[in-house]
Amino acid sequence: MSCEGRIAIVTGSSSGIGQAIATTLALQGCSVALAARRIEVLEKLKSDLVAKGVSSSKIICCKTDVAVRQSVLDLVSLTESSLGPIDILVNCAGVMYFTLMKNCNMDEWDRTIDTNIKGVTNGFGAVLPLFLSRSNGHIITISSDAGRRVFPSLAVYCASKTFVEVLSEGTRREVVGTGVKITTIQPGDVGGTELIMKNSDTEAASKMGVTIGAPVGEGFNRNQLLDTQDVADAVLYAVTAPKHVAVNEILIEPRDQE
Repeated sequence: MSCEGRIAIVTGSSSGIGQAIATTLALQGCSVALAARRIEVLEKLKSDLVAKGVSSSKIICCKTDVAVRQSVLDLVSLTESSLGPIDILVNCAGVMYFTLMKNCNMDEWDRTIDTNIKGVTNGFGAVLPLFLSRSNGHIITISSDAGRRVFPSLAVYCASKTFVEVLSEGTRREVVGTGVKITTIQPGDVGGTELIMKNSDTEAASKMGVTIGAPVGEGFNRNQLLDTQDVADAVLYAVTAPKHVAVNEILIEPRDQE
């Protein structure tokens, strides 16, 4: 199924995986609503896409805080009024903090819950009624292999991604027969992201061998890290599957990740 003429929202599209997904979908012919909190970065991405041949009329930039329900509802409304009926929602906005439970970094726990849980739930709630009314639509959520197994120093993050998996599977079972598709993408270690740049629990980061503020994956060899484009390609595979095919989940990890 081609991307040409379809309309997508990508949250978290200002950097990393989200930016790669938004770029890939736009270059494949989708009209794309770029959504994130940093509007100036979205405007720069739009300019880059236009320079690559994408029509400026097919890209809109939406300042969005996924943790705020009304902000997500406004994003959906603006997308439909500017581009047309939404076909694809990619929930990509997310945070990850290394934190030991004993250190009680509760502000970081709250931000994880607000973005990774409330943000995804807000996305589902904003588009699912529209998709069901049209018997068409695809919700893709960037989860993690941490939604399938638990890592030390990442208890709250793993819990948030387990939530994503359960929410997605439960919703998928509810919408069977409606024409709506639900997919989770479960990446392993990915370079080129900003996920741990603002981590404050130095003890937890040290235990995981991570340097706070350093690029994700520093010190890894090529076979121990995915590129953001690898994840974007997985999303493209899911959205271009034939209409009768449901790609419910994709686990994608570096070849040499344990």
